[in-house]
Amino acid sequence: MLTLEEIVENGLCIGCGLCRGIAGGDQISLVMTPEGRERPVAKQPLQEAVLERINAVCPGTRIPGAASANGSQPPIFDTVWGSAHHLAIGYAGDPATRYRSSTGGILTALGQFLLQSNRVKFVLHVSASKTQPMRSERRLSFDVASVLEGAGSRYGPAAPLVDFNDILDRQEPFALIAKPCDIGAVRNLARLDPRVDQYMRYALTLVCGGASDLSKSEDVLDRFGVTEDELSLFRYRGNGNPGLTRIETKDGRAFELTYQEMWEEEAKWMIQPRCKICPDAIGESADLAASDVWPGGGPTGDDAGFNGIIVRTERGRELFEAACAAGAITVDRQVGFADFDVFQPHQVRKKRAVWGRLKGMEAAGKPIPAVHDLRLAECARQNTVKQNLAEARGARVRAKSGRLGEPPAVPRQA
Repeated sequence: MLTLEEIVENGLCIGCGLCRGIAGGDQISLVMTPEGRERPVAKQPLQEAVLERINAVCPGTRIPGAASANGSQPPIFDTVWGSAHHLAIGYAGDPATRYRSSTGGILTALGQFLLQSNRVKFVLHVSASKTQPMRSERRLSFDVASVLEGAGSRYGPAAPLVDFNDILDRQEPFALIAKPCDIGAVRNLARLDPRVDQYMRYALTLVCGGASDLSKSEDVLDRFGVTEDELSLFRYRGNGNPGLTRIETKDGRAFELTYQEMWEEEAKWMIQPRCKICPDAIGESADLAASDVWPGGGPTGDDAGFNGIIVRTERGRELFEAACAAGAITVDRQVGFADFDVFQPHQVRKKRAVWGRLKGMEAAGKPIPAVHDLRLAECARQNTVKQNLAEARGARVRAKSGRLGEPPAVPRQA
């Protein structure tokens, strides 16, 4: 069993906030660290039972595969991409939602449809902070306008599960739209708390490229000579696909970057350590996952907005079909797993690399997450022995040097 500090300092924490949601704000606080990461800090020594529960649900210590079967077996399977009921390319039926959202608006449209059809009482997701626009905060949306207000990717730290126990205490049906690691954390909790399956009716996710440190966004501000307290808007994507990163200040200045300009230097992506060993960036534990559909893995220009859609579970299939029938989403065409290999080649490379990376960390004497039902060894067999050795050796070196870990979590100076 790892302490909270060991989870953080070994680079296993992603800042989902579930540990605080379990222990409560009187025992754990979330701080923004100097590195630009939201991390938990124990206010007092945690009781062993609380720490055991955190270890059982933390997506840095336990990473689950597909959600429990709730219907017929998914009919299609791929070693890298896992199981699915359906694969398609589509977009939000409402043109305004499609335009406003970061890609084709599928997750936003589904969140709106769930509320309109009374399948859920509210949607738990993240959106830009109203007081600190560069930062993200968890939001409960009870109407379609609020869901749309939260549309758009948030490339930075976010803790959607920070008060998840309180959300379950509401005893109301809801949907969760969050990163795959957040979904995995909640699936872990469902093994211990029956309220999760009782009240969380749908779990929707994105195919994730990783969560950046807040420092990535601060670098963008530095480029334009803007400070965070001057901001009135920080939008990463949207208003087109992928749309522009747009910054607005309280005194009326505005600055923009293309997606390519924002992400042109991979060395400056500032992806959090946990993301580099993520075995489920493709959302296998969700009911439905949505992705970008850029051949080769990156956009060549703006388009009207399209999502890849991976329907993971029977519950996701029912939602997908109902949303299509209601016009909430529009299917452009059916696709196969080979198409996703083309749209998301980096996800294929990463899935094949994770087994070696975890073996390298283990060889360095570092703790690694317990991974279940994600076929990592089978994916690694698609590599050459040389490729797997390179991944393992590289991870071992980085782990020994501390580059796969983090400093102790302390709040940054104001």
